[in-house]
Amino acid sequence: MKNDVAHYISQTAKELQPSGIRKFFDLAAGMKDVISLGVGEPDFVTPWNIREAAILSLEQGFTSYTANAGLLELREEISAYLGTRFGVSYDAKNQIIVTVGASQAIDIAFRAILNQGDEVLIVEPAFVSYAPLVSLAGGKPIAVSTSATNGFKVTPEQIEQAITEKTKAILLCFPNNPTGTSLNKAELMEIAKIIEKHDLLVVSDEIYAELSYDETFTSFAAIPGMYERTILINGFSKGFAMTGWRLGMLAAPKEFVEAMLKIYQYTTLCAPTMLQYGAIEALRNTYHEVESMQRSYRRRRNYVVQTLNTIGLDCHTPGGAFYVFPSIRATGLTSVQFAEELLIQEKVAVVPGNVFGECGEGYIRCSYATSMPQLQEALKRMQRFLETKGIKRGEKIEQNS
Repeated sequence: MKNDVAHYISQTAKELQPSGIRKFFDLAAGMKDVISLGVGEPDFVTPWNIREAAILSLEQGFTSYTANAGLLELREEISAYLGTRFGVSYDAKNQIIVTVGASQAIDIAFRAILNQGDEVLIVEPAFVSYAPLVSLAGGKPIAVSTSATNGFKVTPEQIEQAITEKTKAILLCFPNNPTGTSLNKAELMEIAKIIEKHDLLVVSDEIYAELSYDETFTSFAAIPGMYERTILINGFSKGFAMTGWRLGMLAAPKEFVEAMLKIYQYTTLCAPTMLQYGAIEALRNTYHEVESMQRSYRRRRNYVVQTLNTIGLDCHTPGGAFYVFPSIRATGLTSVQFAEELLIQEKVAVVPGNVFGECGEGYIRCSYATSMPQLQEALKRMQRFLETKGIKRGEKIEQNS
């Protein structure tokens, strides 16, 4: 065996970059008194009835494999949920797969549809895993950059300009991570015209669908003519506060699901059985909790956006998710410099905007999925930090504001 172990590592693995989100999360984890606005995870504990259902399944001895696509009982609940909430109809038997998180659903979707060199348009700023998952499937990620001038909303013209003869699909995420930007039905219908014109597929990441605050969420699969072209991705992590459960779902026309299921069979087999029983309970009896969490996030969003603008960081109002994406350009610092100095000086962890794509430079992502007292303290510290950079605007933030 050669002494240089790197000799054995694939070129693809060598070229993958570590997650910029985890870098700052790991750095903050080694410090005391840090308030983390970094990782996108609900601060709510999974509702008790969901946990109890999973525990009961263990006590009853339900510890065997399930069908590859997941418990039929769960797929039936997912089918009912997607139909009731979003107006899209999928057959539980052959159009739905229960996955180990939404990220895995995206992974097997790309592996099922991409040939070597196929291009996938990714609207940026975008979640850090999208481009690597395209690359791992043999495709080529193509960034479609947005800007704060229109609230980071992608336009049909931007999409069409990025399309080439190699373009196979587009990945859409709304409400968006990291900007929180959402798209309404009229805007989606205009994008759909471009999708149909150029015969593209759509991977629609709708994991934040339940965290839409100002307008009714519209699933891309519900747009006329898009059902046949769309692989719908969703899951339990964000809306149901089940991040550590790692349960996702995908729904698509039968032919796509058959292809993805073959990949899933060989890579995972099935999602953990007891967790699937918890997910059944989540869909049947927990929606009142989801609505309660949504109301709490909306209040926090309003407070954080107003306060950031008050202390000198321009910030648009996101339509969903639990992130804000304020500009830090007034400080003269890069996104990484701002995040590093804020963490060291004031012990507040945020994520540099550039990890979400080049157009994210000059911004930071802050998650408001933490308690109001923690948010208030974090923003006090950020105001103090900004004052050291010569930025002083508005009144001092009070702890009980």
